[in-house]
Amino acid sequence: MKKKVEILAPAKNLYQGMAAINAGADAVYMGAHHFGARSNATNSVEDVAEMVKYAHLFKAKVFVVINTILYDNELEQCKKLIYELYDIGVDALIIQDMAIMEMDLPPIVIHASTQANNRDAQHVKFLHDAGMKRVVLARELNLDQVREISEATDVELEFFVSGALCVAFSGNCYMSVANGERSANRGSCAQNCRLPYQLIDGTGKTLIANSHLLSIKDLDLSDQLPNLIEAGVTSFKIEGRLKDIVYVKNNTSYLRQRLDSFLEGNEKYEKASSGRTFYNFEPEMDRSFNRGYTAYFVNKRKEKIGSWESPKSKGQYIGKVLEIKANGYVIENYEMLNNGDGLYFVNENGEADGAQINIIFNNIAIPNTFKPLAVGTEIYRNSDAEFNKMVEKENSAVRKIGVSLKFTETADGFQLLAIDEDGHQNIVSFQTTKELAKSQESVIPNIKKNLAKTGNTPFIVDEIEVELSNNWFLPISKVNEIRREVLEQLVDIRIKEYHREEYQIQKTDHPYPVQKLDFMYNVSNKMARAFYKRHGVTEIEKAFELQWDPGKARVMTTKYCVKYELGKCARFQRDTMGEKLVEPLTLKHGENEYKLKFNCKPCEMEIWEKDAELEFEDEDEQLGYVPRKY
Repeated sequence: MKKKVEILAPAKNLYQGMAAINAGADAVYMGAHHFGARSNATNSVEDVAEMVKYAHLFKAKVFVVINTILYDNELEQCKKLIYELYDIGVDALIIQDMAIMEMDLPPIVIHASTQANNRDAQHVKFLHDAGMKRVVLARELNLDQVREISEATDVELEFFVSGALCVAFSGNCYMSVANGERSANRGSCAQNCRLPYQLIDGTGKTLIANSHLLSIKDLDLSDQLPNLIEAGVTSFKIEGRLKDIVYVKNNTSYLRQRLDSFLEGNEKYEKASSGRTFYNFEPEMDRSFNRGYTAYFVNKRKEKIGSWESPKSKGQYIGKVLEIKANGYVIENYEMLNNGDGLYFVNENGEADGAQINIIFNNIAIPNTFKPLAVGTEIYRNSDAEFNKMVEKENSAVRKIGVSLKFTETADGFQLLAIDEDGHQNIVSFQTTKELAKSQESVIPNIKKNLAKTGNTPFIVDEIEVELSNNWFLPISKVNEIRREVLEQLVDIRIKEYHREEYQIQKTDHPYPVQKLDFMYNVSNKMARAFYKRHGVTEIEKAFELQWDPGKARVMTTKYCVKYELGKCARFQRDTMGEKLVEPLTLKHGENEYKLKFNCKPCEMEIWEKDAELEFEDEDEQLGYVPRKY
């Protein structure tokens, strides 16, 4: 039996979720009205129910995120919501808080959010043994680590392959709380990582004056799909529940095409849903919102990943400025541009800047507001007016389910049998007095022609068979009517006969991999505490939100490294790094200051508030490096 592989797309709302399904998604994930880690992407239970019906028509799935940490006074409300979601047919919940595993739940499938510290084989195996059917892996993992996890447990593995990257380990960023009591783990991230900072060394010298030092590029692993499948991943996730519909349709379509190319003729893997999508545009990832792309750490640390110029979209590279002329720009490859396009460039002050094209006249791109640029400036397009207009159209991506039709006669009339690509069947008949056609010309071609007209239905006719004992006269209106009726009923049959996987969580007491939990495990309620204690944990620190000590806290742990971005990493860049930086390094934005601590053995960076007292271990000692003596 082939293993199913899916494209999992974000759904900000019902409309975008349906668009994602049409573009080829095998599943979508969305928020309900509460407890989702994107407070600006909520949906009513009624809208989620409509999403479920539409997805199930194509045998696609709907996952609802309940991935905030919960407080004691929210537990009952959360449980009630879960029952509502189960009742409307949601396929699975994506959770962070282990309190949910302690609740008396309906038999609904549970997935572990990436915010649940899913970074090693022991932890992932524990979650599977506790009853979770899928784990969303940490973005920071490389292929070897993914493979190790896959070999340790047969839990389904989901991995982000497209979209924005959190600079911190998911679930372990507390900058937002520390700066204004907006918790990322409660759905209200203030995106402090996208702010400009000064970098100051241990002598007080400003090394970098004003740069987005914690902002990183966006993820694109579209060329790694075969490698990730080989490593054990079966769900490819697109980030972006706050993104626009062009982003969702474009990225979903692009990944659908890449995955289909791999699956074609494959004996081990197959698509996870039904139907096929027809596109009226050519999807390209760099025409979506992006800050430039990175493969992150999937192939280990090999490249710089910072997007220091700006946290805004960089977009698609066009070419260099060749000449300034008539309040406009002569740009390489100008023929790629259209009126209304948005341009991105770095201005003469070294700052990220942009302009919108008013008109292209005599090969000159004339902006609405002229900004002086040096010849040689690289131009990117971060808003493609024509492309956006094309993708936004409802028919830019149309999904159809294959169906075979067989039109035959009965004793007192005619009937139409429809069998879809998944084997669902429906038959409709009508009574009529049979009369021979006046013309000798066969009526069969005309019947076939009208049966093939599926219009706005979700079906496409792959095969039509007509069997008649005589050349009977048939009004075309009757043929159209029976076709409409049989396909409308087939829609309802497909939804009704959809098989939802169910799983009843049974409480276990197998040991948790560690016995002491610090605040980074985000334990914020009595039920999560009870869950961990039952699994052998002896010490449990409260979540950051419940015990923050202003000015002295560790607010982020990340695989991203400012030293590496500067070319000063003693582990990977020793031969070219030159003089060591004088530590501690400090990031400053306005009145907010943070100290950077570098843990070279695990290859991680920590960010602490300014009043924290830190011990700094020399990176040479951490790495076991013994300098030569002369």
